[in-house]
Amino acid sequence: MVKYESTRNRKEIVSAHEAVIHGLAGDGGLYTPEKIEGHIDPKEILNCSYQETAARIIGTMLDDYSAEEIRGCVEGAYDQKFDTKEIVPLRKISDGWLMELWHGPTSAFKDVALTILPRLLTAAYKKENRDDKIAILTATSGDTGKAALSGFADVPHTAITVFYPEIGVSPIQKRQMQTSRGKNVEVIAVKGNFDDCQRMVKQAMSDPEVQASLQGVTLSSANSINIGRLVPQIVYYYSSYAKLVNDKVIACGDKVNFVVPTGNFGDILAGYMAECLGLPVGRLICASNTNNVLTDFLKTGVYSIKRPFHTTMSPSMDILISSNLERLLFMMSGNDDVMVKQMMTKLKEEGSYAVPSSLKEKIAEKFCGYWTSEEDCAAVIHDLFQQEHVLIDPHTAVALHAMKQYQKETQDSTPCVVLSTASPYKFGHDVLKAALQEDIADDFAAMERLQEASEMTIPAGLAELKQLPVRFERSIEIQDGMHVIAERMKEISHDHD
Repeated sequence: MVKYESTRNRKEIVSAHEAVIHGLAGDGGLYTPEKIEGHIDPKEILNCSYQETAARIIGTMLDDYSAEEIRGCVEGAYDQKFDTKEIVPLRKISDGWLMELWHGPTSAFKDVALTILPRLLTAAYKKENRDDKIAILTATSGDTGKAALSGFADVPHTAITVFYPEIGVSPIQKRQMQTSRGKNVEVIAVKGNFDDCQRMVKQAMSDPEVQASLQGVTLSSANSINIGRLVPQIVYYYSSYAKLVNDKVIACGDKVNFVVPTGNFGDILAGYMAECLGLPVGRLICASNTNNVLTDFLKTGVYSIKRPFHTTMSPSMDILISSNLERLLFMMSGNDDVMVKQMMTKLKEEGSYAVPSSLKEKIAEKFCGYWTSEEDCAAVIHDLFQQEHVLIDPHTAVALHAMKQYQKETQDSTPCVVLSTASPYKFGHDVLKAALQEDIADDFAAMERLQEASEMTIPAGLAELKQLPVRFERSIEIQDGMHVIAERMKEISHDHD
């Protein structure tokens, strides 16, 4: 059975379902597999549906759930909520392939994990015959928030609170969150950036005032710090690989490179975990925007947040503290919890840390990083639309530019799959300005103009936004975070399902 250890204390060991319930370890560490012993040869899933592939992979990683429990979670998650039976289609473009991860209810890649996480949590809850409430705290840089709110809306025995930066998400992302449905949801803007929101969520897990407010309430998270968010992301690496084999682009066993636009390092870490399970992965190319802390780390071995924070047109990557990098350091160092804890303490106290050269070299064998300016991001959106009539969002454009940099630098001809993480309609103003060089300030009008020009349907969940009532407009100061969370916990403890 796969056991999960805290990255900061290997003696803190839990089962898979316990890791899903708690989200973050008590010492602030991230629950990570002690070792990945399961092996899934891609040959075994070539003729499988997305749901069958998901059941196999998630069941292997979270193996204290029964096959029946996993099957129920998978079938409940990957259904008509997605606008394609494929769940994650693969689209050919001239230089490679786009793995379209945005066909779920909120038009972002987070849907793939956040449609199943509430079900995994509910199944774990039933295993333990619990009668308390699970309070989900989530920080978002744009897409996680709405996907989590959608996934957890009115799920019994749960309540969810989402924090997002007041300035730094797109108008459509903000509207998605402010109009969220569900009696058990709360959305709060923070006068800060995503790192401030994420810090609040992590701090709450051990804050005395918050802990004192937990009467019949257990804290958890829907961020990728929760292993139940991360594991389902492994599935689409396998499903996309199988498509390339079935389309006779590659032979089974050939390697494939993946380019991942990432800020919190979860999506790309899922690719590394896929390789640990048995997927033939070539290079994992980490794509950043001007907040290029990960690019610098991969090149130098030094992680430093002592740098300017930029607000960009790819807000889901406007992050300086990449939580899941901690898991990679733990896994690649042979589960060295002492070293990881020292590094995370240095990051918190001094704003930077450096990894040993041996670890830097080991990481460099698998990962490389590139970053993209705002101008280059816009140019990629423009060129792809003008040349191939394909519309992409800014995050996907950052990844596509990273792919071009990598291929030019290395001359590597290995097939390359770019993770396309959001619908272009979530960033209508910026995409329209880049693709057609037209400036329409209103995002809904920009969406309509993009649809007219591209003949690409606006996703239903975005099309209805303009008519939905705004429910949440609260905004708080960073320093008030713990008190606000404590008050929210008291409110949740007095609510009844």
